[in-house]
Amino acid sequence: MNAVKHFLSIADLTPDELHNLLDLALSLKQEWQNGCNQPLLQGKSLALVFQKPSLRTRVSFEMGMVHLGGYALYLSPNEIKMGGRESVADVARVLSGYVDGIMARVFDHEHILGLAAHGSVPVINGLSDYNHPAQALADIFTVLEAKKKLEGLKMVYVGDGNNVARSLLFTCMKVGMHFAIATPPNYTLNEDDYVLGRNFSTAGASIEVHEDPNKAVADADIIYTDVWTSMGQEEETAARLKVFPPYQVNQQLVNLAKPDCLVMHCLPAHRGEEITDEVADGPNSILFPQAENRMHAQKAILVELLGKK
Repeated sequence: MNAVKHFLSIADLTPDELHNLLDLALSLKQEWQNGCNQPLLQGKSLALVFQKPSLRTRVSFEMGMVHLGGYALYLSPNEIKMGGRESVADVARVLSGYVDGIMARVFDHEHILGLAAHGSVPVINGLSDYNHPAQALADIFTVLEAKKKLEGLKMVYVGDGNNVARSLLFTCMKVGMHFAIATPPNYTLNEDDYVLGRNFSTAGASIEVHEDPNKAVADADIIYTDVWTSMGQEEETAARLKVFPPYQVNQQLVNLAKPDCLVMHCLPAHRGEEITDEVADGPNSILFPQAENRMHAQKAILVELLGKK
């Protein structure tokens, strides 16, 4: 059994561990805003393995390592072709001899699990088809900054029941938030996700599942959306564009929530589809503080996994 500590899913964290990461993210962000971070990762290296491209994931992890005194090595999709040109197990073993940690952004969650199982260094899930824990940690950190609390708040996810929605469900349950989701009938999360989420629920947490987004956003403190068609689902684009328009986050929908409701999106946004310009750039939007906080939340992950104990 591999005893190395990883960051693979919010499901793996206890509520205390999640809150400790949030506290660490706040401390590191304040330190950075006051001048610079201490070189807590001096001499440490992180391999960035990408099967899916990304603006925020690459830049936030790379700059996070730089700010903390470490070094990040970017490996593009064509350089490794993990799972094709070279097996996941072999990639894990080779990289473990070169670097102190691996961040991977993949299609198949089994590749993340394989890296963790066969490597001997910490593995960070930068996104998989199952979940997106680094995003969810940054999201909940952003909510905490804006609202000054988490317990009792209501987050409503509107759109496709995907990896981001799953991670938000688990996160909300562990911090005592209400989580509501509104999706078309055939695009919700799996029943197993809701069962697991309920098992994680702490005081104040609850789950609502809706088809009607107008009902879901009643009393919402946060409305969250994501693209209707994720990378790897391109062949479904035409079908999805017929199904999802009623789930657009527009001003009419936002007006049904609390006046001070926050609007969030993990980006990139397909403006005019899942979210309108009016909302994305409007007074309720925190899309860009949310994007910046990817770096600060991920610094906390990096320090927790790679820092000196």
